[in-house]
Amino acid sequence: MHPYKHAAATPDKPAYIMAGTGEVVTYRELDARANQGARLLRTLGLAPGDGIAVMMDNSPRYLEVMWAAERIGVYTTCISSKLTAEEAAYIIRDGDCRVLITAIGTAACADALLPLAHDLHRLMVGGTIPGYEGYESLRDRQPDTPIDDPTPGQIMLYSSGTTGKPKGVRFALPHEPYGENVSPLALLGQALYGFTPEMVYLSPAPLYHAAPLRWSMAVQQLGGTVVVMERFDGEQALAVIERYRVTHAQWVPTHFVRMLKLPDEARARHDLSSLKSVWHAAAPCPVPVKQAMIDWWGPIIGEYYAGTEGNGFHAISATEWLSHPGSVGRNLTTITHICGEDGTELPPRSEGTVFFQSPATEHNPTGAAPFSYHNDPAKTRDATDARGWTTLGDVGWMDEDGYLYLTDRKSFMIISGGVNIYPAEIENLLVTHPAVADVAVIGAPNEEMGEEVVAIVQPRDPLADRDALAAELHQFARAHLSHVKAPRRVDFRDELPRHETGKLYKRLLRDEYWGKRTPDGTAAAA
Repeated sequence: MHPYKHAAATPDKPAYIMAGTGEVVTYRELDARANQGARLLRTLGLAPGDGIAVMMDNSPRYLEVMWAAERIGVYTTCISSKLTAEEAAYIIRDGDCRVLITAIGTAACADALLPLAHDLHRLMVGGTIPGYEGYESLRDRQPDTPIDDPTPGQIMLYSSGTTGKPKGVRFALPHEPYGENVSPLALLGQALYGFTPEMVYLSPAPLYHAAPLRWSMAVQQLGGTVVVMERFDGEQALAVIERYRVTHAQWVPTHFVRMLKLPDEARARHDLSSLKSVWHAAAPCPVPVKQAMIDWWGPIIGEYYAGTEGNGFHAISATEWLSHPGSVGRNLTTITHICGEDGTELPPRSEGTVFFQSPATEHNPTGAAPFSYHNDPAKTRDATDARGWTTLGDVGWMDEDGYLYLTDRKSFMIISGGVNIYPAEIENLLVTHPAVADVAVIGAPNEEMGEEVVAIVQPRDPLADRDALAAELHQFARAHLSHVKAPRRVDFRDELPRHETGKLYKRLLRDEYWGKRTPDGTAAAA
């Protein structure tokens, strides 16, 4: 199915609701505005295969713009609204984008982009600044009838750049007739999480990220209603679930941590009985956090592990997880292998790099799982082994039943005195301490050991005695971890550089400690 079909069948049904303002956009309105937007983009000279960039906060026009672009066969690159102008300009250039659609909420970055992205059409929703034309006013001049030759487009997303420059992942445009292409994610939603046209889906994260955007569009393919939070707040999320009788939602572990640390009376204040199925992804979830959420919400919390690259999809139900705590599940789409440094496949319960292989077919007898990073063949080669298996750079192990357990990203591994230490294990412990709001663990230079383990903590109470808290966390870590894993240093930050989807910009912290950046985030002197 497709939203334009729901506009004909259930025109007055909400396609999405903005949680903060209460604005409701029906399927009839979504379809009409998407038609107008598609016509507008055509007037700018866009043809199938061209690229556009969307850089917005969670504006009420976001999904409308996405469905407009989807109708004219273009590649749409969604850019984080938190990037600097230089970072955004890199993605716009690398993605071969001819149009930039931004929002008044990102006006500061949009203004700084003018000298860096002057050779493209620039539109803005919710208002305008010099150098940008108003999207809505131009859209409203167009007829709201469908274009004559709709062609399905494709979303082209970039990695968040936590370990280097963002990498664009580009797939071929769909070949199905327009309106007949149901995304694999919509099918997975039906099979795993019970998607139906009656569902009410809560999207608490930024829509520029792969999972919130694709899940929201999958819900609308099937005729459900999406409730979009403009920004995440733990207690507001609970209130929104109650107000709109939310049935489904996708989260990240950071959301869980923040909701669990709400006062007991705040957690008990809201009726969450409408929830039928929720799931989380984007980062490994500490076992105590996941267990606490299941104790609170019941066995309705699924989990999956996948990447923008689309080379594998592991999933696990709450019931399975209770028997395999800490696992991200079994691969539902491809074949997972755990390989050592020399590329040799390792036996069950051996830790190594996670690789994916497509099932062998007549046209792909080797089972290679090819994908490519746009304009970066070197990164594509680095992610592919001699057999054509591909990796996201994660480390983990599998049990005898094929359940995968992630350890950490290979690039974040700390080598101290010749011992390999994975920060995620230490982070997952420290974040459970009641005085810790957020934590990152990195390896910092140490003359004797090569690297030393450093915990960078965001305290729940900004006014806490940090010397006393550091001593308390040292003792807490030593009580639960071997001495080689326990942090040698505990430093503090008022806030960690974390993406709103939950991913930590650990590279920025590492750069600071290795002399590449100063504590205020500027480049350090050579």
